[in-house]
Amino acid sequence: MTEKRDYTTTAATSPATEPVIAAKITRVLLVENRPAVRVGLQLMLAAEPDLCVIGEASDGEVALDLAASLRPDIVLMDVDMPRKDGIATTSALRMVCPQASVIILSFHDDARTRLLAEDAGAAAFVAKSMPADALLAAIRQVSHPSLPPVAG
Repeated sequence: MTEKRDYTTTAATSPATEPVIAAKITRVLLVENRPAVRVGLQLMLAAEPDLCVIGEASDGEVALDLAASLRPDIVLMDVDMPRKDGIATTSALRMVCPQASVIILSFHDDARTRLLAEDAGAAAFVAKSMPADALLAAIRQVSHPSLPPVAG
C-alpha cells in the first residue's frame, strides 16, 4: 500500500506589480501526483506576483475535496493520477466548483488526450514539454480572457 499524502497550503499574497492584473490575484490549485513536479510548479508560480497557490493535491479525489473548500480560480490538472485521473476529475469539477477553470498539464500531448480534456471541460491544455512561459500565458489567458493573448 502506498502512502497517501495530501497537501494543503495557503500562501500570503502580495500586491501585483503589473497594473493590468493588479486588481485580482489568481488563486491556483495544483493537482499533480509527482511531488517533484508539484514543488517545481509551486516555486515557479510563487515567483509570479499575480498568482497564488492556495492548495496542492496528489490525486483527483483530494483535488475535488480541496476545490470544494478552497474555491480556486484555476486548477492545474495532471492527467495521470491514482484514484481518479485528471480527465474524470476535470469533468467532476463542473459540479463541485463550477467557477474554477481547469488547465490540463500533461506529458501526453496527443490529439486523443486533448479531445478528452476538451470534452471534460478543460479551458486549456499545456504539454509538460512546453516552456514555463507557455503555462504562465495559459493561466493568465484563462483567468483574464479579456486581455490580449501573449505572443510567443
